[in-house]
Amino acid sequence: MNLNSVFARRLYLCWLLENEQKPNVPKLMEITGWPRRTLQDVLKALPGMGVELDFVQQGIRNNDGYYQLSSWGPLDRQWTERHREQLLEAISQG
Repeated sequence: MNLNSVFARRLYLCWLLENEQKPNVPKLMEITGWPRRTLQDVLKALPGMGVELDFVQQGIRNNDGYYQLSSWGPLDRQWTERHREQLLEAISQG
């Protein structure tokens, strides 16, 4: 399977948002090893693909909270689950 690394990042991030407990940018940076800017860019791109994403505010500061995936849109959650290792491989080669 030949996956584009940009698309693989988006699919993998969707998977993380659904499977991690209260995923925020610092936690996602720790899990993925991606820079903050890369994560922010990928998060910003998801709604353009039809993915519905919410930021759940917790605390007083603007950025206190976590992301929650409310809809995968046209993406296939089960396919992403089954191909997670290939996604990670495509990301590492990109």
